[in-house]
Amino acid sequence: MNHLVYKEYRATVEFDGDDHILVGRILGLNDIVGFHAEDAKAIEAAFHEAVEDYLDACAKIGKKPEREYSGNVMVRIAPGVHASAALAAQVSGRSLNQLTEDALREKAEKILQRV
Repeated sequence: MNHLVYKEYRATVEFDGDDHILVGRILGLNDIVGFHAEDAKAIEAAFHEAVEDYLDACAKIGKKPEREYSGNVMVRIAPGVHASAALAAQVSGRSLNQLTEDALREKAEKILQRV
């Protein structure tokens, strides 16, 4: 999957084999915002236009464009991983929440730096 970045907004881009076009979707928004074009140069311009249009629309109606998150995450993991993580947290003098938050932050930063 390919990604584009503009004004700190990110989008995925895929090839639609049925219509023979590139199709994109902006990530992390309250709404679904898509865009499309026939080639790489045009898809980037379409992405920029979609971001600008969405931001303008949100400003006009007083809506926050970015999805808000509560900070509560429920995950299911293998019992052995849970046990290892709990032990690692105790050994490091941190809570399991702190260990998990640090691990998620580090992984997210690595992934987003590659995009």
